[in-house]
Amino acid sequence: MKIGIVCYPTYGGSGVMATELGMGLAKKGHKIHFITYAQPTRLDFLSENLFYHEVSVKDYPLFEHPPYEIALAARMVDVVEYEKLDLLHVHYAIPHASAGLLAKQILATKGISIPIVTTLHGTDITLVGKEATYASVVTYAINQSDVVTAVSNSLRSDTYLLFNIQKKIKVIPNFVDIEKFKKQHKDHFKRAICPNGERLMVHISNFRKVKRVQDVISVFCKVNKHMPVKLLLVGDGPERSEMEKITREACSIQDVRFLGKMSNVEEILSVCDLFIMTSEKESFGLAALEAMACQVPLISTNVGGLLELNQNGVTGYTCNVGDIEDMVQKTLHVLHKDNLSKFKAAAYKKALLFELSEIMPMYEKAYEAACTNL
Repeated sequence: MKIGIVCYPTYGGSGVMATELGMGLAKKGHKIHFITYAQPTRLDFLSENLFYHEVSVKDYPLFEHPPYEIALAARMVDVVEYEKLDLLHVHYAIPHASAGLLAKQILATKGISIPIVTTLHGTDITLVGKEATYASVVTYAINQSDVVTAVSNSLRSDTYLLFNIQKKIKVIPNFVDIEKFKKQHKDHFKRAICPNGERLMVHISNFRKVKRVQDVISVFCKVNKHMPVKLLLVGDGPERSEMEKITREACSIQDVRFLGKMSNVEEILSVCDLFIMTSEKESFGLAALEAMACQVPLISTNVGGLLELNQNGVTGYTCNVGDIEDMVQKTLHVLHKDNLSKFKAAAYKKALLFELSEIMPMYEKAYEAACTNL
């Protein structure tokens, strides 16, 4: 099939998943056309089946904000018409699904029928979408899409709860490329960070308030009083500078490293002993899944899709949001020398259930269903 993929080209989970899915589909022989304002971060063009079409947005004095959604719709019309695409797979309800529907209507006037598959990822529903300003557009975009998928049962439930959705939503979970995200032999790196054999904790996020990174730091500081441990903080965002300040005040900054954004996070995860995710909301938890694929167990909150990913007492532990003391005790238990190997093995075993080769056929069936519905 010739498939157009519309996504955010950033480090965020939706963009990563869209890019990895596209590359996987290209390996199977599908022609994949990415349509977005910049080249996706993880996109590897070493395939004859991968194409990129930039969305160019012009500044006009008439508009206070550049009309990206209109530019995106026009670019979709152009690519569908010129490349003769079979369908559009849009990631995020707004602006991608709404722009896709506008493109579909324009193409219909040209005698071209194009099905729209919309994948909901999380903040398009739980944060942006539920704003009264956008709610009617989100509802329309979902109901008018030919096929709608969500990355977790939790997100599907939230969507039905927050909006008047008549469309059936199919759950297709996020996935991980086991060939890329696997434990690598980076012992020299581990020794450089933990020269005295300390355990190594890690957190990866976009450092927004919803991630509650301060809880990560609080847990680490308390754990560090009971056993030698180091912490890696990967990512960047609006809370980072404040978290650096809090770390300096709360515990030894020598035991914490802020690494910023990194494209090769699998190398970092390979040397870590525990992944900690303290979010107050999490529709899936892709970073946690990638950690599990690298044999890293989890301490996470018991919210959203994390409950579908982190099996309490098996792959790690789930705790109430903000319950620092419980997270500390659970962290100490997982990192104990008698327990760690068991949790590592279980985390990897669970990650195999979300391997790309297991999930990709679900999307192919969704594409077939969308084309059949025309």
